[in-house]
Amino acid sequence: MDKIIEIIAKELEVKEYQVQNTIKLIDDGNTIPFIARYRKEATGGLSDETLRTLGERLTYLRNLEKRKEEVTKSIEEQGKLTDELKAQIEKAITLAEVEDIYRPYKQKKRTRATIAKEKGLEPLATIIYLQTDKRTIEEIASQFINEEKEVLTVEDAINGATDIIAENISDVAEYRKRIKSMCYREGFIKTKATNEEEKSSYEMYYDFSEDINRIPSHRILAINRGEKEKFLKVKLEKPDEKIIEYISRDVIKGNTAFTDILNTAIEDSYKRLIEPSIDREIRSDLTEKAEEKAIKVFGQNAKQLLLGSPIKGQTVIGFDPAYRTGCKIAVIDETGKVLDTNTIYPTAPQNDVEGSKKVLVNLINKYDVDMIAIGNGTASRESEMFVADTIKEVEKQIHYAIVSEAGASVYSASKLATEEYPDINVSLRGAISIARRLQDPLAELVKIDPKAIGVGQYQHDVNQKRLTESLEGVVEDSVNSVGVDVNTATPSLLAYVSGLNSSISKNIVKYRDENGKFKNRKELLKVAKLGKSAYEQCAGFIRIYDGDNPLEITAVHPESYEVAEKLLAKIGYAKNDLKDKQKLEEIRTKLVEINLKEVKETLGVGELTLKDIIAELSKPGRDPREEMPKQILRSDVLKFEDLKEGMTLTGTVRNVIDFGAFVDIGVKHDGLVHISEMSNSFVKSPSDIVSVGDIVKVKVIGIDTEKQKVKLSMK
Repeated sequence: MDKIIEIIAKELEVKEYQVQNTIKLIDDGNTIPFIARYRKEATGGLSDETLRTLGERLTYLRNLEKRKEEVTKSIEEQGKLTDELKAQIEKAITLAEVEDIYRPYKQKKRTRATIAKEKGLEPLATIIYLQTDKRTIEEIASQFINEEKEVLTVEDAINGATDIIAENISDVAEYRKRIKSMCYREGFIKTKATNEEEKSSYEMYYDFSEDINRIPSHRILAINRGEKEKFLKVKLEKPDEKIIEYISRDVIKGNTAFTDILNTAIEDSYKRLIEPSIDREIRSDLTEKAEEKAIKVFGQNAKQLLLGSPIKGQTVIGFDPAYRTGCKIAVIDETGKVLDTNTIYPTAPQNDVEGSKKVLVNLINKYDVDMIAIGNGTASRESEMFVADTIKEVEKQIHYAIVSEAGASVYSASKLATEEYPDINVSLRGAISIARRLQDPLAELVKIDPKAIGVGQYQHDVNQKRLTESLEGVVEDSVNSVGVDVNTATPSLLAYVSGLNSSISKNIVKYRDENGKFKNRKELLKVAKLGKSAYEQCAGFIRIYDGDNPLEITAVHPESYEVAEKLLAKIGYAKNDLKDKQKLEEIRTKLVEINLKEVKETLGVGELTLKDIIAELSKPGRDPREEMPKQILRSDVLKFEDLKEGMTLTGTVRNVIDFGAFVDIGVKHDGLVHISEMSNSFVKSPSDIVSVGDIVKVKVIGIDTEKQKVKLSMK
């Protein structure tokens, strides 16, 4: 265990006590959001992201230790465990290395070498390998001719012995390790078209080559997909001659009667046994690293989208664009309740612009609508032009915003949507989702499978189990960083709260329906299946507005209520003063002047926890999302034809990928800011510069009218 702590501390560049305490907290069943928020003293303030990485490495290293024990035991049972071998296993730092060491001792299927051993040719292989016997090879091999065992000639005996030597060479772990590093250092990945005449999105890879150690993740995933779809043939070019020479130097001892046979065995060992498995391992390693990177980027993008700034207290029309089937409309009040729905046909083929205008204007006036949320899918731009034109005819000032509709159709047809809106047609539910995403992105997006949020690259090509785990962690962290109003939250939102699950969440809503609003957090203990440990994990993330205790609109955990109240008393106030605006201002001023070192001693609390309590008391009920970039609200449309090179525009970052970011500037297709156009200095990763949802100033540097593509620059 000490070794695992040491490895993780070194990798994450943190102190060993931080790792040790975190492992204990994880093993005791605490969730990552709870540890990140309420056990900062123990972890030294590690972030939720670092804690998740720590948890993943802990699982991997524990599995590695377990496998080392199994391998050691298996070799020991065969009576072949030496001190040197034991030390080798102990030193291995990856599962692949352990498997390479174990390879010679594994129960093998029948191979050419095992067949040769059955024919009694192992002693001959040993003689050849040792290269000390002074007799001729024919003389030695003739002693192994055995008709019964089908060794009919000297040649048969030598061929069988060669097979045994080839397999033995391929089983040497050190060779594989060295060969792999030579391939990484000097190898290339090469791709060719399966059919050069065929048009595809993989044309840049039809005759392509790049160093194995330099190829970026997105290219690996693109090549993998091209190969899977049978557009590309992929080959690893390795320094074959150097590799064979390296093995030969180790195996061949001077020029003897056995040199030619050994050369044949070495070449056969490399070409038939080592090379194919090294190829598989390198491709697998590259894919794994590329997938990890893609999953990480996807997670960062999803988090930004989930934590998008909500638009509160507004009546919104959700506008789900389409052509033939008509545009679906849903009117939602400020609490998210559906007031009205309709379908209009302003787009082709019907083009009923006048009739559609009438319906939209009537709805705006009838329900005093403040804003329109337009989905960014098919017919989005035509719908935007129609909306921009229509709102000019309304007396009050109305804005619209383009909203990502990724996953809206998945939600519309889901069991959850059917439960929420049993009497509303499936096609209209998408418009409801679009409107609510503008009002509260987090509450709405948690209803959708995180993979359907659609802010990544190659999300269908990566390990789906790993992607799901990672994204669920991202959603969990996002929900808990904001906190959840237990009296309005849906079961989908509550299920992501630390310590809760789907069935407890349904029980919370059932209890609320039967007993009315929760008045305090403690009341949660009356909910079926919500025991003391679940309460400890979830309580701090639950918000109760207009309840018995003003501390419960903050993230102060019940275990710290006493400290919070003593702190307020120390500056001359009580918790109920948090409800009074004027007193709250005074509290804020006094909290800033507090001497942390002195107060933490008096209250017997850690400094990090005290800082958090002060932050919460200074801004009770604060929503961290309000500090995020706000949606761009538009009232007029920009056409592709209006674009000119050199124009400066404001846009919203819709997606961040390995080689840049896509920015919505208000024309049909998002423009691309290539990584090289993000800054005047070197950019290692686009995520270092921008995040999904960011509002950025961009300059148009290239327009492709035919493909309707725009190149942008942030320089």
